[in-house]
Amino acid sequence: MVRRIVVPSRVNIIGEHTDYLGGLALAFTTDINLELNIKSLTAEFIGATIVVNLWKAAGGYPAELTVNSAIPICKGMSSSAALCVAIAMGANPEADKNTICKIAQTIEHQILGTPCGLLDQMAMVFAKQDKATLIDFTALSVKHVELPESWLFKLVDSGIHRRLTDLSYNSSLIHPHDHVTEENNRVRLAVCASANELGKLLNESHASLSKLGVSLPAMDDLVHSIQQTEGVLGARMMGGGYGGMILVLVSHQDVLPDALNMSSSGPARFEKVS
Repeated sequence: MVRRIVVPSRVNIIGEHTDYLGGLALAFTTDINLELNIKSLTAEFIGATIVVNLWKAAGGYPAELTVNSAIPICKGMSSSAALCVAIAMGANPEADKNTICKIAQTIEHQILGTPCGLLDQMAMVFAKQDKATLIDFTALSVKHVELPESWLFKLVDSGIHRRLTDLSYNSSLIHPHDHVTEENNRVRLAVCASANELGKLLNESHASLSKLGVSLPAMDDLVHSIQQTEGVLGARMMGGGYGGMILVLVSHQDVLPDALNMSSSGPARFEKVS
C-alpha cells in the first residue's frame, strides 16, 4: 500500500510572532508543496534518518518514506512544519485536524529542536482555496476570510539567511506582549482592510518586528527599499526572522516582475496511490 501526503507552503499575511503567546494571525497556503510518499513494509523503516525519526515519534508503522519538496528551506515558508504535518497526517490518518497540528508541533519540538508555535501547522491543515485563514491561538479556532482581488501578494527572497552569529542581534525596544497586543489589532483591522490600508498595516508590522529584535539591519534596509518602490503598497519580513522571504503587497502585477506571485491554495491532503 502506498499513500501520499501533499502539504502546501504557508504565507502569513499578518500576525507574526503571536502564535506562542495566544495571539491572532491571518495566513493562506500556496501551491508550492511538499510530498511525502509512504510505502507500507512488514518490519523495516527506510528513509532519511530525520524523516524516519519524525515518523517513529509520530507513531508511524514500518514503511519506506520518500520526501520531495519544492518549499524553499530557511526562507520563512515553513518547510520544516510542512514535513512534520505530512508525517503526522501519514502516521495518524484518522486523527482530527487539531490533533494533527499538535502532533506535528510536538515532533518538531522533539526531533528538530524548533520551539515553534502552531501558526504553520494550523495554516496548512485548515486552509481553504481562495481564502485566508484567521487563526485564534488562544481558542485554537479558525475562521475563513475572503481574499479581495485587490490583495496582490508577491514574495521577494532577501538573500539573507539566519546564522548562529545572528542570534546575538536583539534590539529589545518593545516587550513581546506589547508587540502581540499591537499585532493582534493589526490582524483585526486587516480582515476588512482595503489594499492601501493593508499595505500600511504590513509596514507597521515590520517596524514592530524590528523593534522586537527578530530582524536584522540588512533586512530592515531591504524592506525599507522595497516599501519605497513605486507600486508597492506595503512590505514586511515573513516568518521567524533573521532573513528569508519578504512579503510584498503590490498595486498591480507589473510591480516587481521578478518576484514570486502568490495565490491561495487548499489544505494539506491525504491520497491513496495504490
